Amino acid sequence: MNVKKFEISGPLLLSLKTFSDTRGFFVERFKAEYAEALGITNSFIQDNFSRSFKNVVRGLHMQHSPGQGKLVTCLAGSILDVAVDVRAKSPTFGKYVQVNLKGDEPSLFWIPPGFAHGFSVLSETADVHYKVDCLYNSKNEIGLQWNDPELAVDWKVSQPIVSEKDTTGIRFSEYKLKPVF
Repeated sequence: MNVKKFEISGPLLLSLKTFSDTRGFFVERFKAEYAEALGITNSFIQDNFSRSFKNVVRGLHMQHSPGQGKLVTCLAGSILDVAVDVRAKSPTFGKYVQVNLKGDEPSLFWIPPGFAHGFSVLSETADVHYKVDCLYNSKNEIGLQWNDPELAVDWKVSQPIVSEKDTTGIRFSEYKLKPVF
């Protein structure tokens, strides 16, 4: 297994082995040993799935009390996945990691609690699946502005399509006044 670490501690990318022939390919999308390789000790309790269209930007979302870890994969298409470090005592507070996840290059992106998460769609459509280690709680959800100039995330899309909810996120400067991680 190939696990990639980043300059920001926490997020990890696991490249999955594919078995290909003239019919296509086969991949084991999740096994307990993958969680072990990523250092995940919590159990996953829910699977989520989304289908989005080109130029859609989703995020930046986080949940606290408890924090929610996510194991993200792209089943079809291509996305730019982003994890922003929101841990106030981290030396990389406010920095982010970007990875390109593709359905035909299977991988798992682990985003532990303490990170805001979002993605943009680079292909015509993209199917994204992710496992979470705690249930969604709207009272403990925070959204950061996807286009906050302080974070300066380059989403790699020319005409972003964003939900109304995602346009009402708080600025990172507001989050820094009362961080939850």
